[in-house]
Amino acid sequence: MEKSHDLVKDAFEPKTWNEIHTMDSWRIFKIISEFVEGFEKLARIGPCVSIFGSARTSEENRYYTMAEEIAYLLTIHGYGVVTGGGPGIMEAANKGATRGKGKSVGINIDLPFEQRANAYIDPDKLITFDHFFIRKVMFMKYSQGFIVLPGGFGTLDEMFEALTLIQTKKIGKFPIIMVGRDYWSGLIDWVKKTMLREENNITEEDLKLFDVVDTASEAVESLDLFYSKYLLSPNF
Repeated sequence: MEKSHDLVKDAFEPKTWNEIHTMDSWRIFKIISEFVEGFEKLARIGPCVSIFGSARTSEENRYYTMAEEIAYLLTIHGYGVVTGGGPGIMEAANKGATRGKGKSVGINIDLPFEQRANAYIDPDKLITFDHFFIRKVMFMKYSQGFIVLPGGFGTLDEMFEALTLIQTKKIGKFPIIMVGRDYWSGLIDWVKKTMLREENNITEEDLKLFDVVDTASEAVESLDLFYSKYLLSPNF
């Protein structure tokens, strides 16, 4: 006998390719509504920097403290702070922005675990998406820089998408700053040794698309140095 949850699942599954096609066609309206809401809300936030890192980082971790300090310094330098809106590094960054009395933005994602909006986001600057790809568009369009602290697959995904779009000139160049040489050194060594020298899959110029620092002040100095030469503007 089939289990009851299998029967329920089967009852709601599309039976034909036409039904699947119809569902996909209607889904586009949900996608459009998320884009419209995101564009309308985030177009008003002004120059901001996104801070990425693990949702699992505890308050006792040195990178939590560093994320808070980076965000605080950014607000002192006139930038708002954007995060993924959740706990860990994201919470620390929003906390630092609040301490500096700057804009504290949360671009959240609806997940069944781990992700909850933290308490340090400005109430009028919290937006929650269902789709990861729409959320990433918002980060790319409205961030004047990415500061990337230690994180997992999601952090790497956001960082490498930005590197790819800049490398292929699909968006304007902006600073991508990796914080914590100890954490990132293995990845960077592999990029230089395997991707560049052994396989010739990138160029020396591509290594200039990111910077690596160890302190909060170095991260903000790297950002300020970039914008001493370029104007602040949306990336596409």
